Amino acid sequence: MRLPRLVPPRPAPPAPAAPGDVLAEAEDVRVRLGGRPVLDGVDVTVRAGQVLALVGPNGAGKSTLLGALAADLPAAGGTVRVHGRPVADWSPAELALRRAVLPQSAALSFPFAVEEVVRMGRAPHAGTPSADEDDAVVAEAMARTEVSAFAGRPFSALSGGERARVALARVLAQRAPLLLLDEPTAALDLRHQELVLRLCRERARAGDAVVVVLHDLGLAAAYADRAAVLRAGRVAADGPPGEVFRADLLSEVYDQPVEVLPHPRTGAVLVTPRRDP
Repeated sequence: MRLPRLVPPRPAPPAPAAPGDVLAEAEDVRVRLGGRPVLDGVDVTVRAGQVLALVGPNGAGKSTLLGALAADLPAAGGTVRVHGRPVADWSPAELALRRAVLPQSAALSFPFAVEEVVRMGRAPHAGTPSADEDDAVVAEAMARTEVSAFAGRPFSALSGGERARVALARVLAQRAPLLLLDEPTAALDLRHQELVLRLCRERARAGDAVVVVLHDLGLAAAYADRAAVLRAGRVAADGPPGEVFRADLLSEVYDQPVEVLPHPRTGAVLVTPRRDP
């Protein structure tokens, strides 16, 4: 007699977070890559309703920290938690409902159409009641990132900036409450840089937690609630950009003299290299 095959139940999505809830945290985290220490005792907290910008020079550990928070890179020491539990305690399916990750670059081996790529973000919801929303969620994500006009085009035929926006649409379609974005503005023109950071602010206002790696300190100052300044695998400063973006600190971290000025109209922080006349 053949016994019926037992199919494990699909994991349930997390309950909505309250503003300020900790959705991810790194505690004394150390990461080694290729035998070399890249993160050395990093502490950072990611809260619902906030945009946290990770900034710092090349090689400071920004992308590595993002990868550790995403559970894509194992920590050699310390603890990484997502939704209050060590990342190792979550199954991949449970993690996929709790955090969505945008890597620096997106490459596909097959000629998927743009809409198909965005629809991949709905995979964690297969077999759950929220799967009924797939079509609407995919359409909304493409509209918000302004890629609807080429929904049927092959992903491989797009420009770098178009690919970046399609990849972001996939992340938005995943509808996870924790968004981890690695340099989402790197390939974008001025208009779409602003679009992407506005979307980050909107997701935070809707209750999500957003962590974004940025090189543009002006964008970080304009859109982030908090900024963690990394230097040589450690956090040199963590707080509101208006407090941590100081000329002395940034000049030392970047090994480049900078000036920090108030915007003449809004008073927001402006950061610019100091150039001799």
